[in-house]
Amino acid sequence: MFDKILIANRGEIALRVIRACREMGIASVAVHSTADADAMHVRMADESVCIGPPPSTDSYLSQPAIISACEITGAQAVHPGYGFLSENASFVQMVEDHGITFIGPSAEHIRIMGDKITAKETAKSLGIPVVPGSDGGVADVAAARQVAAQIGYPVIIKATAGGGGRGMKVAHDEAALETAFRTARAEAKAAFGNDEVYIEKYLQRPRHIEVQVFGDGRGRAVHLGERDCSLQRRHQKVFEEAPGPVITAEQRARIGGICANAMAKIGYRGAGTIEFLFEDGEFYFIEMNTRLQVEHPVTEAIFGVDLVRQQILVAAGEEMEFRQEDLQIHGHAIEVRINAEKLPNFTPSPGTISQYHAPGGLGVRMDSAIYDGYRIPPYYDSLIGKLIVHGRDRPEALARLNRALGELIVDGIDTTVPLFRALIENPDIQNGEYSIHWLERWLAEMAVSA
Repeated sequence: MFDKILIANRGEIALRVIRACREMGIASVAVHSTADADAMHVRMADESVCIGPPPSTDSYLSQPAIISACEITGAQAVHPGYGFLSENASFVQMVEDHGITFIGPSAEHIRIMGDKITAKETAKSLGIPVVPGSDGGVADVAAARQVAAQIGYPVIIKATAGGGGRGMKVAHDEAALETAFRTARAEAKAAFGNDEVYIEKYLQRPRHIEVQVFGDGRGRAVHLGERDCSLQRRHQKVFEEAPGPVITAEQRARIGGICANAMAKIGYRGAGTIEFLFEDGEFYFIEMNTRLQVEHPVTEAIFGVDLVRQQILVAAGEEMEFRQEDLQIHGHAIEVRINAEKLPNFTPSPGTISQYHAPGGLGVRMDSAIYDGYRIPPYYDSLIGKLIVHGRDRPEALARLNRALGELIVDGIDTTVPLFRALIENPDIQNGEYSIHWLERWLAEMAVSA
């Protein structure tokens, strides 16, 4: 087992990893920019190293700085959290070339799943169901028309190297295809330096369902059910729950088994999430995230496992502490992402927190790195906390979420708490009747009526 782990991240996820290390008796090293000198993850770690100025490109994304921090502190392993360098294959290779263990999958698996077309081809070869579409990149409008005619309208054009909704356009008919195709390519080039796009069938009212997988890197893998992440704004998740309200036990066992078997075949190591669109009882592969997800706590709640602990164990060459038959779902869990944003336009709201009180009580967990007097820097993601609730069933989880939101105090800045208080009053949310388009349509209706 490792004696010391460096966490190459910040905020609540860095604090989450530090807590797991402490429970396992492992020393932790925090890295930070000058803007994060007073951050909670820096205060809580056993050691800390400043790795650069505020811009993330000069600090949290600086691979040489992180390697130097490992060498200075004698850290034997790096946990990347999520975001930043967590899915950067070249960083993984650099870490391993320096004799340091990367707590996550291999560089090869990150590389394969990081390219949307290669990921889709790999998923298809492993028996994972995929959305009908082009076999690879689509070179021009003429080729795009051919693909669209084969699979039928509407279609969605996506950037091969895409993410976060950039380089993604929908064409509902042939007349709209050319403009959508050229716009998607231009956005992809600007955002990723790569204008290659591919085309898929556009599903009308799908849900976003993701399957949590975990592998030991030696041919054994399991699934930990699914999460429903359909409530999204601009392709960014805001509300996640597990298990999925509309997924049956039979569907769960089928898609979970397919995913676990696929990960076992490729010898996948650590935590991963295989994401799907789900419509009319069928699953269609979107992508695979080769890291821990922001929403992993809802899975931990219903299965009673510590995914970060398991990541560390497997990276150290030890066994997972469970087998598939050990994993049984208990109750229902919901997570909402608390962002420092001003409604209704969701504009960033950095500033100083004058008062903070975390909710508590049975079935309530608050993952956050903020505190009274903490100044939220303007340089990073606006996520300041994740409120997770767990109940015996979905109605109880919603009731606890309502209670916990009422207890939460974050003064001095604007947050997205009012959004969630309004959402849980909506009959569609209470009944679990929503698709990936629901939230944006609801927000548009609210804006019109305001």
